[in-house]
Amino acid sequence: MKLHDYLNIVPPQYTGNEIESIAEEEFENEEDARNMFITAKQRLLDVNNWNRIAGIVTATFQVIDNKGKEVDRQVKKSDYLRISIPGPGNKEGEGYDWVFVEDLIEFEKEGIQSTGFRVRPNENPFSVKNETAHFYSNEATSSFIITRDKLKVSSWIIDRNLLPNTEAESLVDKVRDIVVGVSAIAGFSKLQWQALAEGLIKK
Repeated sequence: MKLHDYLNIVPPQYTGNEIESIAEEEFENEEDARNMFITAKQRLLDVNNWNRIAGIVTATFQVIDNKGKEVDRQVKKSDYLRISIPGPGNKEGEGYDWVFVEDLIEFEKEGIQSTGFRVRPNENPFSVKNETAHFYSNEATSSFIITRDKLKVSSWIIDRNLLPNTEAESLVDKVRDIVVGVSAIAGFSKLQWQALAEGLIKK
């Protein structure tokens, strides 16, 4: 099932795999739907607490600003997300996987509200190496979207162009990225994103 991308933030699918997670809630009146959208938007942008929202053993996320500082605020465009996943870490990422927030958009017109952002695997911004520090290649993207369409509020998480990262110089990182990337494509990411999608709009 595909939802409408009012933000025009989801890129085309052209290589590798795609993972999509959707959750929806229907409300009896517009006030309740609007209130749920506001709550879901706050949860969406509160990335540091996603692991609590998802409610399962999952990755933890930390927003890092462009000066390299951990910040306790809503995510913004041009932030980095530092990700800690269960299992071995990425050596080049200093034990973490890294993504860059390359876009964040809000949209509103009569009866419709939508907020979302897109991230892409990135090098460790505080390393001298120009090497993607993530188990996916930098062709991959993840888009996170909350939408209210009249009385329906939906959360939509979609990964596109998923390929394991094979560019690591370190053999240990290369093997790790391939194993984790294949596992994520096979089901780990779907499990995590579906739990998050449902948690974002939980009443």
